Amino acid sequence: MYTPFDLTGRTAVITGGNGGIGYGMARALLASGASVAIWGSNPDKTAKAKAALAAEAPDAARVHAFVADVGDEAQVESAFAASVAALGHVDACFANAGVSSKGTLMTEMSLEEFRRVQRINVDGVFLTFRAAARHMAERGQGGSLVATASTAAIEGAARNSPYGASKGAVTSFVRALAVELARHRVRVNSILPGWIVTDMTERSVNNPKFADAVMPRIPARRWGGIDDFGGIAVYLASDASAYHTGEQFVIDGGYTKF
Repeated sequence: MYTPFDLTGRTAVITGGNGGIGYGMARALLASGASVAIWGSNPDKTAKAKAALAAEAPDAARVHAFVADVGDEAQVESAFAASVAALGHVDACFANAGVSSKGTLMTEMSLEEFRRVQRINVDGVFLTFRAAARHMAERGQGGSLVATASTAAIEGAARNSPYGASKGAVTSFVRALAVELARHRVRVNSILPGWIVTDMTERSVNNPKFADAVMPRIPARRWGGIDDFGGIAVYLASDASAYHTGEQFVIDGGYTKF
């Protein structure tokens, strides 16, 4: 029987899995049979997310959670080791954790602010993927690495340059790793969300002036939701994507095409 999207026995780590897009990914992976380890930097939020996922999962024992700052090398190494211990192994790793910029003009921006965004959005992906790639290469069973980038990587957004720079770096990093890690049967892809309703974007999407300017540019005529990323997460964690690597998956309701 052809069941490419059945993730029974598979495992996944999702950084930033305690909310937003990462949470949507985690719930879809669980529903498809995988065991998951979500990471978050906020202990209370992470504990609540674990409880919520466990409550709706067919088997609560398949849900694990760890607190980690992905910009800290020691914390990433510790959290990944703990995830391997809890899951047994890691088949897929979603580097989803990220922070936004503060809407500052580049000419008025401090180096500290620019680096704050790169620390999580770029360093965090590097540290997470390095730990996962080492594990997958040593295990010899292949795997899937997925980075959450943004449409900011391919469009120009005023007052959002640190964020755009970080996400552009991630997409380039992913393409390089897709070639470098193919010998280990590790595929590497990125997801570029458009305007999605999350804690990070709540202020923007609820601003009438912003909504009036942006919504007419979205052919789907709605904001994206976290569950719009469940399907792509399952696809990239499954055998269905075994020959798909180095790609950018734009999920934006057509925003960048209009």
